[in-house]
This record gives sequence, structure tokens and C-alpha cells, in this order.
Amino acid sequence: MPRKWFLPTLVILTFILTDGTGARAQQNPNIHVVVNMVQLNVAVTDKNGSYVTGLKPEDFIIREDGIAEKAATFSEGNQPTRSLSDSPQQDSNDTNEHLAEPTPETLGALINGSLVYILFDTSNYMYRGFVFAQDAISDFVRSLETADKIAFYSYSRDLNRASQLTTDRSQVLRAVRSTVAGDEAALYNALLLTVKDAALNKGRKVVVVFSNGPDNSSVVPPEDVAEFAQDAGVSVYMISTQSAKLEPVSTAVFERMTAATGGKAYFAKDWKDEQQAFTSIRDDLDHLYSLSYYPKPNANSGWRAITVEVVGDRFRKCKVRTRKGYRPQPTRFSGENNATISGLIPPVK
Repeated sequence: MPRKWFLPTLVILTFILTDGTGARAQQNPNIHVVVNMVQLNVAVTDKNGSYVTGLKPEDFIIREDGIAEKAATFSEGNQPTRSLSDSPQQDSNDTNEHLAEPTPETLGALINGSLVYILFDTSNYMYRGFVFAQDAISDFVRSLETADKIAFYSYSRDLNRASQLTTDRSQVLRAVRSTVAGDEAALYNALLLTVKDAALNKGRKVVVVFSNGPDNSSVVPPEDVAEFAQDAGVSVYMISTQSAKLEPVSTAVFERMTAATGGKAYFAKDWKDEQQAFTSIRDDLDHLYSLSYYPKPNANSGWRAITVEVVGDRFRKCKVRTRKGYRPQPTRFSGENNATISGLIPPVK
């Protein structure tokens, strides 16, 4: 199935304009290229699995396709995001390029706290332990920082947006308690729609999925969902019961998808394990580093690999977890001649 969903991130296009006779109208048109920030959610743990705190921006090395990038903003946990430079970096040799200036709105969108989308499996796989799952989700909602905004969705064959993003915990808890079980499971359809909703917002975005079984109704392959989540900078966490783990295919898909987006997969044996999994996710959100950067010029218009390392001998054995990359999309731009070219890849709808 062709991949249709890509997040607009970067475009660098060059072309030659001609007058009606075919002669060059301008040798070097001044092309304005707008480059948006690429935002990363980064977890750093030591060899024992404990979170490494107190790191500074200079402790991180970010590379995109092997090109060293300079962090533009930085925060740890739920601390306010701060700008690290007055303007985006620009290569002195790229005289025709203009990188988007950071604005108060841009930096203000990278607020402290997370945008947390909870996606709850209410398919017929959930007949057993339904109330225990509701309890675990409710405890998770109560435990989140007050700065976090939460949305609660449920799914079986269709997606139910029971509660949109809000800081009102009581509204979310009412939505959790109103869910009922039934019908088949279209997990990947629902997850794609949830990630697309998250992509419309700026900030640190995560989706937490509670699933009790495999997908038996989706028309969207999990690979497309994972790629779009990476393009959108959305970390996916998945909590699944032991029933799902009995299916090796589902287990492998859950683990690959979460790892690619910078999230984690959990498999709970009972309701106590479910609660512990939610607690682990809350701890992860509390210890995430948020970094963003303006990509340097890069001719690659396809998949761009992202790597993040922590420098210093004492961090040599640390593990860094973040999304694996993204795919840029051409967007509209204009030059001095007022020419306009539309994006070549369909935008998110």
C-alpha cells in the first residue's frame, strides 16, 4: 500500500526560470525555504535502567543522516522549554536559503508537560478484566502532572473520541467510565487516526495504547502507522495483556512500532502488572528530555535517519531512546518573482 501520510518538515528546491523565449530570466533566483523544527523526545537510562537526570544541551550529539545538528530548544521533564540560540543556524555557503526565524509562538508551543492521548481497546477481546483496565487507566490519568493535557479515545471496529485534549481530569475520568466492550478490533486504523490528531498539535506528543488482543479488522498496515508516527514526532507506548503476547506476530509488531517511535511496549500478566506498566510510562514522561533542531541543508528528500548520543566517558554505557527518523515533505515556497510551487506529496488530511 503506498504511503500517503507525511509531516511537512523540510524542502530545498532549486529551479531555473525562463522568459517566454526560453532564455534564462534569472540566473540565481532568491528562493526562500522555510524549515520547521524537528522535535525529539529523548529518554536516557544507565546500565541498570535508571534514568539519567541533570543532563545539559551540550551533553547531547544529534545527527540527521550523519550530519551534526545544533539543538535549538531544550527541556528536561516538565521544566519549561528554553531557547538555546537567537536564530536558527544557517550555512554561510547557502546564500539563497532563508531558515524560519523562531517566534514566541513557536517556542511557546513547546510548553512544559505532554500531550497524552490514551487509546483504550473496547473490542470483544476486553470482556475479561474490563473494569480492572478502567481502574488502571483512571489511576494513570490522576497521576499525570497538572501541566499535561490528556485526550481519551476508545476503539473496537471504529474510533470513539470520548474526550478531546483537556486539563480537566474529571472529564477524562467520566469518559473512561463510560466505555463498554464489544465488536471486533481495528487497532491500527484507530491508532493511525489518533496519531493524526496528535500531529495537528505542537509540543511533546505521546500516545498510550491499552490493547487486550491482536488486530483483526484494520485495513491499514502497522508499518504505515509506525512511519507516520515517526514523521509526526509522536512517541507510542503500548500496554498489552498476556493474551496478546501469546501471538508472536502481534508481540513483534508492538515492540518494533514502539521502539521506532521512541516509546516502549509492556505485556501485563494481570491487573497489577497493568497498573505498574502505567506507572512506568508516567515515570518515563517525567524524565524525558525534549530537544529540537533546525535541520541543516540536506539533499535527501526521502527517509532521514536520526541518532542521538550522550557524550562523556561516564555516559558511555548509557542507553538513549528516541524516534528513528522522519520523511520530509515539500511545502509551498516563493521567491522574488512571486512564483509558487505546491507540495509534491499529499499533506495530512
